[in-house]
Amino acid sequence: MAAHCQVTGAEPGFGHSISHSHRRNKRRFDPNIQKKRYWVPSLRRNVTLQVSAKGIDAVVAEILARGVKL
Repeated sequence: MAAHCQVTGAEPGFGHSISHSHRRNKRRFDPNIQKKRYWVPSLRRNVTLQVSAKGIDAVVAEILARGVKL
């Protein structure tokens, strides 16, 4: 599964893990991706999205900015 958020576009970061003796090994920092199922009234069906934990907060903030009560 690709570590890519479909809402915010968060992708993996790359860098090094550094040991106590400062030996460097390449590593990958993956975002916290969760599969989430949402009901979309306009489509009248469920849609499954791969969303990062930050992406869920972004969607909720967007909804609250429109003035919809949750």
